Amino acid sequence: MPKAFRVNISAKMAEECQIRCKSTKKNCTYQNFVVPLRRKGIRDMDEKQHIGRLFDRIAPTYDGLNHGLSLNIDRIWRRKTVQAMPVVKHVLDVAIGTADLAIEMFHRSKTEKVTGLDLSAEMMAIGREKCVRRNLAVDFVQGNAQQMPFADNMFDGVTCAFGCRNFSDLDAGLREMYRVLKPGAQVTILEFSYPTNPLVRALYDIYFTRALPFIGRVVSRDKTAYTYLNKSVKSFCWGEAFLHHLNDVGFHAEHFTPLTFGIATIYTAIK
Repeated sequence: MPKAFRVNISAKMAEECQIRCKSTKKNCTYQNFVVPLRRKGIRDMDEKQHIGRLFDRIAPTYDGLNHGLSLNIDRIWRRKTVQAMPVVKHVLDVAIGTADLAIEMFHRSKTEKVTGLDLSAEMMAIGREKCVRRNLAVDFVQGNAQQMPFADNMFDGVTCAFGCRNFSDLDAGLREMYRVLKPGAQVTILEFSYPTNPLVRALYDIYFTRALPFIGRVVSRDKTAYTYLNKSVKSFCWGEAFLHHLNDVGFHAEHFTPLTFGIATIYTAIK
């Protein structure tokens, strides 16, 4: 029997190979695929573990880099996201990370309690310290947004800031948000998007493909994290396309609000 080896192949080749091997009842030679994801080419490198490890590595410098590289505009985006939320008792913050969005919720008196979910233990450790210093009622749970460890109809609100594009299966993550949200409640999502204005897009491309990866690599000492950021943004859907995904899983979604020339967008939808 031929020895298995690691190889880069296209998703179509992988599918054809698997079908062929199944039909002939033979073991496939390609037992360790590195296959691009359906989302326009980001590779599936054991996605859940890969994303968790990536954010674990950059956790110590994450807040400083985010605020510095965005010139603190990310703080404005989070404030506007929280302003778009109704006042509720208990919120699930998906991809809570270092808890900046959760802290903003309490600052704006939008909720009494937050439960945060994230793959990265190191990011949540920093977020937990920040919340403890402020005496905020935040519970941190390490887990997968596509298989949430929560009961149906459990939360009065769900939020997610800059996390959806990291889902290996976007619809699976959105379906889980729908499942754990109470009927009639709102999901509020903040995510990067791609500017439509040609001039803004040109400047955006220069910054995201050259400046940001270089600065991120120097400060965080991670060669891949901020290159991944650029690729994940460009490969992700935004605007009407994202609304379609929300509606497809059951939400009633009609509105989105572009921010800062379309670099980020807020989406709201009702269960």
